[in-house]
Amino acid sequence: MFAVSILSVVYIANPNNPFLTQIAEADTVDELQQKIDERNKNIEQLNKEIQAYSELTDKTSKEALSLQKVIKSLEQNAKAMDLDIKRLKQKIEVANLDIQKLSINIGESEEKIISLQDGIASSVREIHRAEDFSFIENLLSQKNLTDFLTEIDSQVSFNNALQNRILLIQGEKQKLESNKDTQETKKQDLVKMQAEIANKKKVVENDKAEQAQVLKETKNQEKTFQQILKDKMAQKASFEKEVFDFESQIKYTLDPSSIPKAKSSLLAWPVENVRITQRFGKTEGASRLYVSGSHNGVDFGVKVGTSVMSAGNGVVLGVGDTDLACKGVSFGRWVFIKYDNGLSSIYGHLSVIGAKEGQQVRTGDVVGYSGNTGYSTGPHLHISVYASNAVSVQNRPSVSCRGKILRMPVAPIEAYLDPMVYFPPYGN
Repeated sequence: MFAVSILSVVYIANPNNPFLTQIAEADTVDELQQKIDERNKNIEQLNKEIQAYSELTDKTSKEALSLQKVIKSLEQNAKAMDLDIKRLKQKIEVANLDIQKLSINIGESEEKIISLQDGIASSVREIHRAEDFSFIENLLSQKNLTDFLTEIDSQVSFNNALQNRILLIQGEKQKLESNKDTQETKKQDLVKMQAEIANKKKVVENDKAEQAQVLKETKNQEKTFQQILKDKMAQKASFEKEVFDFESQIKYTLDPSSIPKAKSSLLAWPVENVRITQRFGKTEGASRLYVSGSHNGVDFGVKVGTSVMSAGNGVVLGVGDTDLACKGVSFGRWVFIKYDNGLSSIYGHLSVIGAKEGQQVRTGDVVGYSGNTGYSTGPHLHISVYASNAVSVQNRPSVSCRGKILRMPVAPIEAYLDPMVYFPPYGN
């Protein structure tokens, strides 16, 4: 399309200044497109490798817990996350190249508009000169009527050409505005992807730290690992009973008019690829894993580091990490959101928290990254849904973890709602 290179602004993302701009000699549009195609092929290959590691991780997490399996799962998670970071870097390069292409197109449109405007200005000057002569003067200035009619035809053609130039300017301006809007969107995407890379690096760091901690606690001995696991399960059961007893004693009468009626798709899915591993209520898994015999939310099977998105518009009323007070017994790292529709929910077992208290969020905004923190026998995302007027984030002393203050959402038993009646239809 372009035989020569031109100078344009190249946008380069970095952690300190997402749009450190520099003037550089850009490639032609065709050369840029070739580079984009190459990077998209790399992204496709990385997606396949990530999927392979994700399947391995999922398979390992379903197997009986052992020290070897836990270490293997952590290693697989780290490899998958490293690949994910590489993929994001490739996507950032594609976005940068797209911005360069748009810069060239914007420059071309601006040049066309200037050229067309200059032509119109010249034409307007010609019109003004022609208007200095009256109709009779124009007629008398011609040698005969044929010349005069020819002159009239020329004026008509001239006016038509002028109108076409005006239409071309309007078209170029629309194209220019569209390209500028697209370019701005690409810049915003760069900021989001750069933040995502930073958070995924934190996921990898957390995985490595957890692996080191497990090896330190167990001294690489399977027998020690199993004893620690047994102790943690007993502590978890004690904690579950404590919370269940506390929430059972909260005096509350649910007002049906205070919550939205069961309606599919009132909440959006919090992850891109939905796989439900534990439903709400009295299920086989719930009777085995929970003191109450009932699961108070929905679990999603996802690999560590999966982007977790807000299921609705609302405000973040709290974030926290129960592992800091009582490791391995509750939600671990969590985000609590109050939606605009009368519902609230907690996102539990996160590896990285990606939202702040008081932050306004929209449906689809990333609020964290899935993990295996708190009481979790494998990587997953837990979501509980509550009636908003009955749940609050509380600080209270723990009985099972003596001397510790726990901070987490607390609600009466009646305020827990089945998330599946608000999520989109689920096929499996």
